[in-house]
Amino acid sequence: MADVFAYFAKGILALGWQQVVMYGIGGLLIWLAVAKKYEPMLLLPIGFGAILVNLPLEVVWEYDSVPGALKILFEAGVLTELFPLLIFVGVGAMIDFRPLLQRPWMLVFGIVAHGGIVIAAAAAHFLGFSLEEAASIGTIGAADGPTAIFVTAKFAPEILGQVAVAAYSYMSVGALL
Repeated sequence: MADVFAYFAKGILALGWQQVVMYGIGGLLIWLAVAKKYEPMLLLPIGFGAILVNLPLEVVWEYDSVPGALKILFEAGVLTELFPLLIFVGVGAMIDFRPLLQRPWMLVFGIVAHGGIVIAAAAAHFLGFSLEEAASIGTIGAADGPTAIFVTAKFAPEILGQVAVAAYSYMSVGALL
């Protein structure tokens, strides 16, 4: 039992200011999602993820050759690409078609949005981005962050950070309108 407390104390002492800041940011995102109901499906998992990946103990990855929680999640969902599939299926299952069926002319907005994706990709390629980078940039126009991240991770991982920020900023601005 003393080993557990010693190990816990070692982990607490290993905390740096960077982890504490990320815990605060993660907590803020969780609070916004739960208390203010602002983008809960987006901010809640991001907040928990910010806290999880900044845990100081190596136990969350591996301890005494036993895989920890994050390693199990990584191997089961990230390496197998199961998590993106579950996200797409889950989002698709939540779609409510009543507004579209009540106003079929709204389908025009979807068609125009897809045209914007093609135009954005063509413009990015014209501005000097590689074809893979241009496809990733165009995908931002789909207003679907996971899709943009998935496509960028496959085709242009060097711009993944910028695409993720742009995609989620774009989605958040759209939610405010």
